[in-house]
Amino acid sequence: MQSKPVILLTFDVEEFDLPLEYNIQMPMDEQFEIGKRGLDAILPILNDVNTTLFTTAHFAIQYPDEIRRLSERHEIASHSFYHSLFEKKDLLDSRLELEKITRKAVSGLRMPRMKQVDIEWIKEAGYKYDSSINPTWLPGRYNNLNLPRTTFTQNHLLRVPTSVSPHLRIPLFWLAFKNMPYALFRSLALQTLKKDGYLSLYFHPWEFTDISQYKLPFYVKRQSGQPLLDKLKRLIVDLKQHASFSDINSYLVANQ
Repeated sequence: MQSKPVILLTFDVEEFDLPLEYNIQMPMDEQFEIGKRGLDAILPILNDVNTTLFTTAHFAIQYPDEIRRLSERHEIASHSFYHSLFEKKDLLDSRLELEKITRKAVSGLRMPRMKQVDIEWIKEAGYKYDSSINPTWLPGRYNNLNLPRTTFTQNHLLRVPTSVSPHLRIPLFWLAFKNMPYALFRSLALQTLKKDGYLSLYFHPWEFTDISQYKLPFYVKRQSGQPLLDKLKRLIVDLKQHASFSDINSYLVANQ
């Protein structure tokens, strides 16, 4: 059993298609370029701590050498095949493609935008765990207040929710990190770490590029690029005083 608290730092490695949600057309080449630019921007972090990189097969096919190299230190997990399109076969196809590129087993899944799919589909596709739950209420997105805050088993599948605060279920995800005062986010993160014994955080590499030119809501594009990267580096330094960093699969294996 793992005794020391653990930070599960994760990134959704994907093509930057967020503008499509706001009816802003964007060429696929540009989506890939910004996704890759973000991945390059977070390399100092990836060289410093162990993480899980939930990667679309579409992105991995575009940059196979980079994904294979990152798999030498980090867990590569599935973020489905495409970020904006989905059909059932994408679950298996994504896992197989990522395994072909990394030459390693792929155990985990996180669906884009935390989309909920049939658990039996996930199991049939060969995944050992799913991390597609944000156990909070986000208006217009989802209401998961009825689900457990921490890791649980559902229909023989391990589910690893992203972290929310113990009492009010304040989500500790990428938008909260962007928009909360740093001291408040850090305080809530440490409270959650103390209560749960682990902290599961997620970001996107494209956040760490300058996306100010896109007509996105202010709360989405504020503090992008280097200022946000510096803020994340600060958080990692602070959290290292209280916990170690692990990828999700290693954490689950250690706690079986």
